[in-house]
Amino acid sequence: MTTLTQRGTTRPATGLMKAVVVHGPGDLRIDERDRPVPGPGEVLLALEWGGICGSDIAYWKKGASGTASLTHPLVLGHEVAGRIAALGDAVTGLREGQAVTVHPAQLVGDGVLPERIAGRTNLHPYVRYFGSAAFEPHTDGGFSEYRTVPAPQIRPLPDGVDTQQGALAEPLAVALHAVGRVPELRGRTVLVNGCGPIGSLVVAAARYRGAGRVVAADLASSSLAVARAMGADETRDLSGGDGLPEEVDVVFEASGAPAALGPVLRATARGGTLVQVGNLPGTAAPAVLGDLVTREITWIGSYRFVDEIDDALRALADGLDVTPLITHRFPLDRAEEALAVAADPDSGSSKVMLRLTGEA
Repeated sequence: MTTLTQRGTTRPATGLMKAVVVHGPGDLRIDERDRPVPGPGEVLLALEWGGICGSDIAYWKKGASGTASLTHPLVLGHEVAGRIAALGDAVTGLREGQAVTVHPAQLVGDGVLPERIAGRTNLHPYVRYFGSAAFEPHTDGGFSEYRTVPAPQIRPLPDGVDTQQGALAEPLAVALHAVGRVPELRGRTVLVNGCGPIGSLVVAAARYRGAGRVVAADLASSSLAVARAMGADETRDLSGGDGLPEEVDVVFEASGAPAALGPVLRATARGGTLVQVGNLPGTAAPAVLGDLVTREITWIGSYRFVDEIDDALRALADGLDVTPLITHRFPLDRAEEALAVAADPDSGSSKVMLRLTGEA
């Protein structure tokens, strides 16, 4: 019997694999599925690490994420990395055994955009994304032992960047895209409100892009500790009576809480910039917005990323350390426990990782 060896783990080539599949609200299973075979232009990945995101938690708890709802089972996960197990016909420039991550977005249709947003493929109205129920059939994610991926979505990992770090290139790309929405950060004072995984990565991205001083604010002391480890110069514990600083040049709102908008706008300097990174509700919610007008604040949205996953890999190769973000690791068979820890505000978790093959 043939075997596949990856990072010291040998698995019989039985033709089956395990996958983390959500079947409905609260119904998560470790299913056995046929191991896929790469077609022309595709790559078969033996996946090693996956990071749990808020959308994974939403599908597990509610059967929906944003406006996308489950109509059939879905493999979760869009923050993944592993090694190439096989190449389909006509794939060049890649090799078996190579450590890679994945750009999880694939445009549907011709990809043509209006001139005003030319090149901003994250704003294309039809995008298939790993682990998303937005389309029929749904687009399975990468929380599985193997997955086929179109070769153009493969991103080789630089030397010195392992697959655990590589699985965090996707959320780091989200943070770098947010930071890139401000033309120049060098030397400027930055506030990051909300220090979950994305907020803490925004701290790191702002520091990497040359921000002069970075202040981080959150309600949880554990999140603030991660933000400090990721490069924050100062932290504000909003649960302990600390307020937000005043007259901050550039503010990144990463909590997605409507109640935070009033204080965050007040913290933004007159004529300053507020970048909305945290997803706001798709339904009506009260918020105090008066300062947007009277302080002439520029309020900018930030959604996913374009090709900043390439920038993220360069940053990791340059030594940007994302490991302080990782607080928990679980094997694939304990995926539901991992999701519960990631969803529990009292667990002290930041980024929870799944070891998709081998031991966590």
